[in-house]
Formats: sequence, C-alpha cells, structure tokens
Amino acid sequence: MSATVNLSKLQNNLNEVNYPISREELLRYAEEKGVDEVILRALKQLPSKQYQTLTDVSQAIGGSE
Repeated sequence: MSATVNLSKLQNNLNEVNYPISREELLRYAEEKGVDEVILRALKQLPSKQYQTLTDVSQAIGGSE
C-alpha cells in the first residue's frame, strides 16, 4: 500500500517548476529541493513523459492510487 500524496503539498513543492518538464527533470528538481519522501516516491512512479502543467502531474499522481 502506498501512502496518499497530499496534492496541496505536492503543488507547494513544485510551484517553481518550469513546464513542460519530463519526469526525469521533475525528479531531479524534487531531489534538489529536498521534497517529502512520499512525494518523491510518487514522482518516481509517474509514466516517463512530458508534463505540460502542474495539473498534469497532480492528475497522474492522483490517478495512480
């Protein structure tokens, strides 16, 4: 069972990201920012693709439960 990601916390952590962004770039950004381990795990499970907006990322994480 994976812990549920707090989407508002996710948005606060990723609010300075420049989109579009790839999953790999998103992970690098998250690791550099020192984001929450739960969020980092969720990002690692995202499909490897380009994300156009923070909403895209939120929906991909929210839909992966």
